[in-house]
Amino acid sequence: MTSFKSSLASVASLFAFAPHVLAGFDASSSSNIAVYWGQNSFGQKDSQTRLVDYCDNDEFNIIPLAFLNGIKTPITNFANAGDNCTTYEGTELLNCPQLEEDIQACQSKGKTILLSIGGATYTEGGFTDEASAVSGAESVWSLFGSDTTTENRPFGKAVVDGFDFDFESTTSNFAPFASRLRELMDADTSKTYYLSAAPQCPYPDAAMNDMLNGAIAFDFIQVQFYNNYCGVQSYVAGSDTQNNFNFETWDTWASQTSKNKDVKVLLGVPANTGGGAGYQTADALAPIIEYVKQFNSFGGLMMWDMSQLYENTGFLDAVYGSLTGSGAAAAAAKEAVVSPTTFATASRRAAATSAP
Repeated sequence: MTSFKSSLASVASLFAFAPHVLAGFDASSSSNIAVYWGQNSFGQKDSQTRLVDYCDNDEFNIIPLAFLNGIKTPITNFANAGDNCTTYEGTELLNCPQLEEDIQACQSKGKTILLSIGGATYTEGGFTDEASAVSGAESVWSLFGSDTTTENRPFGKAVVDGFDFDFESTTSNFAPFASRLRELMDADTSKTYYLSAAPQCPYPDAAMNDMLNGAIAFDFIQVQFYNNYCGVQSYVAGSDTQNNFNFETWDTWASQTSKNKDVKVLLGVPANTGGGAGYQTADALAPIIEYVKQFNSFGGLMMWDMSQLYENTGFLDAVYGSLTGSGAAAAAAKEAVVSPTTFATASRRAAATSAP
């Protein structure tokens, strides 16, 4: 008869090989996956369903809601999801009881839910001075933070887990805005809040450098490695030098410039051909993921967006496999990728072999 201790050991061994279940952003992990929801960029009536429909999927753990695209005049826009909302009288803010319910349900399933501020249609350009920036941060916090008794809250009693900045053009005075928002989050000890940003890959980022130059402590950033020359499409397999694909530049930013030296950098990619220029298949991404794993700041992937992702069958599963080291794509990538050290060693060996 099998002993009780032996049975426990067997059970433990099974759990050791069980898939890792993600539970919100993990600063110690390189397998975080963030997927933006809210803009239905695929553009079909049914290509974006309600938020809760996606939250049983354990392969991604962060969902930024896109977007709050007005601050001085608060404006929320969630594409077709807005059809289930009404508008607060005298404002441009949506009242979304369905989203209130879904956010709380997704959080109960371990998802980190952020509100992304900005987007391509944000046109306010920031603030005229520091005082108005601080006031703007306090307004955003009252609408989405922990005091659920304030008026005109788009998500009712649901409280987001933090904020994300996604600005596509030059802005002013966002450092004091972000600083005040960070202060308000840190002062609330009821739960952990996160602050992230989604700069484009050219460094320094033209729209958010005042926040990224060491002024603000971000928990992670989600660099858009698409729609630019430095995107994932410019990765050169087997090369010891990446002339255009510049993840190493952002890793240097993390260790030398970032206020938070433990900040994580997520590799931002389009989730489908319509998600952005420079889309790469999961197989093509596998060696790129293997390459960026060598950098201490690497924290996982960001994808734009949920509607694109769910129309691209198999993409998430394969990318998740590459991140976690499981599956055929991950194994092939390990064979294909060449780190700078490996490349130099191989070159020396080849030279020695061919010498007369």
